[in-house]
Amino acid sequence: VHIWGPSKEFPAPRVSQGCFAPQLLLRYSSWRNFTSQTDGESRLARVLREKFPRASAIKVVDISGGCGAMYEIHIESEEFREKRTVQQHQMVNQALSEEIKHMHGLRIFTSTPKT
Repeated sequence: VHIWGPSKEFPAPRVSQGCFAPQLLLRYSSWRNFTSQTDGESRLARVLREKFPRASAIKVVDISGGCGAMYEIHIESEEFREKRTVQQHQMVNQALSEEIKHMHGLRIFTSTPKT
């Protein structure tokens, strides 16, 4: 499983008003090192790796400004093949059902490996 950070394919999300005032978000986004994951990102990635063992790529980004209230998730997995997007997203929601209880929001992007 390859877990990656922002790239051309999946750029880092723009940080908008979330848990902190805009001036604090700017300060936070200027010092955050996207090569290391927050505890929340690591926890979600670990759960997703367990639930999607055939995933070829998993990316989890805290887009709440650091407080863990909102995440963006990208998963590329063979498990999604021949499933509609809504079914793929339901699978992710089910996998994170306990973690979602403590979130404000979640963006999900799913895909299958290119063959």
